[in-house]
Amino acid sequence: MSVQFIGMIQPHEVSETFAHKGPSVDPSYVRVFAQAHEHAGFDRILVPASSSSPDTLLTVNYAASVTRDIRFLLAHRPGFVAPTVAARQLATLDQYTGGRVAVHYITGGSDEDQQRDGDFLGHDERYARTDEYLTLLRRVWTEDQPFDHEGTYYRVKGAWSEVKPLQSPCVPIYFGGASAPALQVAGQHADVYALWGESLAQAGDLVRRVRGEAAKHGRSIEFSISFRPILGATEEEAWAKADRILEDTRRLRVDQGFARGGALQSEGARRLLADAAKGDRVDERLWTAIARETGGRSNSTSLVGTPEQVADALLKYYDLGITTFLIRGFDPLPDTIAYGRELIPLVRRKVAERDEQRTLAAARKAA
Repeated sequence: MSVQFIGMIQPHEVSETFAHKGPSVDPSYVRVFAQAHEHAGFDRILVPASSSSPDTLLTVNYAASVTRDIRFLLAHRPGFVAPTVAARQLATLDQYTGGRVAVHYITGGSDEDQQRDGDFLGHDERYARTDEYLTLLRRVWTEDQPFDHEGTYYRVKGAWSEVKPLQSPCVPIYFGGASAPALQVAGQHADVYALWGESLAQAGDLVRRVRGEAAKHGRSIEFSISFRPILGATEEEAWAKADRILEDTRRLRVDQGFARGGALQSEGARRLLADAAKGDRVDERLWTAIARETGGRSNSTSLVGTPEQVADALLKYYDLGITTFLIRGFDPLPDTIAYGRELIPLVRRKVAERDEQRTLAAARKAA
């Protein structure tokens, strides 16, 4: 199996360790950040979404215009744009970018954030709506004749689009969410299921459960996992860097008036905090202190060590069947460059060696 790397860009420079400065949309920063990912050897770049962030579709459109080959993962929240409209928007973007777009559908784990955009459905209902939404998207992308649909959340008559995705048959669907309703939707619709950076035990359990849901629909599925690698020339240097990141995060949260942790709804966040409850260091390299400090928000766990040690830690997740790694740093642009120099080539080489060993072992067993 080949391994894929996804990075993440935002429309301005910001991190847990330093405050956002400057405009909310900084085209020069986006250009440099996207090009840095391309030069570093990433396969794809995520553009995240929230109820207050700049528009992701327009950000991807701009970032694609200043890069050549790297692909994009556009975060999109079902429910705020009609699925027939979204299908045409995404298909059009796929055409203009030369088939470089995938979409990560975020149903929403926070009532508060959803309500800022006028969505007052509860958690489970949001996933039921996403199920219907994705069904309609696929129909618009794949059907050659107008169709009618009357469901719980959407009703259309004579729906059809003259623009289809360049990628056939659909723009790839990435999907996250660890609750029971989320896993059901993932099993039916996702091409790639995305996990936050959990322990090996929790990640392995989730991979098995999602595969079971996909099997109910006769489908196979790929997996992605997210980490914030912290690299050092020595292991001691890497852990010292982690300590400084925690200090800076705590200081910034105090300056910004945030309480430690906070109210949570996301099952994914609860899973990160379950790992954090085992200690700051889990599975030798998994560092959970930032997840604990921020209440498990977003991909906030790290793998800490030398490039060789972090690469070996990633291979353990690869052995679980996870073939995509979403990695981003706490100092976003310099860390992107460092990953391309020190980590990504090393992981690719180790994966190739691992696959070759397995092929030889299978051949010997068959002989």
